[in-house]
Amino acid sequence: MDKTNAIEPEIVHDEKLENDAIPAASDATVLLSIESLIKEHATAIDKGRTELKKYREMLESALLNDETYRIHSEKVKEAIKVKSATKSQIMQIPGNKTLSEKVKELAAGVKDAQNELSDYLREFLRISGTNEIEGEDGEIHEIVSTAKLIKRSRGFNQ
Repeated sequence: MDKTNAIEPEIVHDEKLENDAIPAASDATVLLSIESLIKEHATAIDKGRTELKKYREMLESALLNDETYRIHSEKVKEAIKVKSATKSQIMQIPGNKTLSEKVKELAAGVKDAQNELSDYLREFLRISGTNEIEGEDGEIHEIVSTAKLIKRSRGFNQ
């Protein structure tokens, strides 16, 4: 078939249809809907945690009522005590104390650097509008934000 007889399809845009397809919702309506979803999910999570706690207790009770499991648990507790005492003795050696302090110091430094990086990434995301950044190694990294809901202490509610 030659190209001179080919019929090009025509794309017709119906602006009225496109604009009416998604009803415009005010920011307040969207905010209220999201708030409702947050409350529903928070309640469901609380109920799930309560139920999970109940079933974990039931399972633990079933395990502790088994004589073999109970005996093995007692042996494990004793082994943990011996291990802890041995570790304590080893950690009293001056070289090991120094190593332990160095590990704690490095871990704190890494945690601080991670918190600073998180702040920098939030600011980069806010200013640039992009959630990707190229690392020093040339690899592209994605900036991922997480949020969680925590209860405020009673002192803040007043």
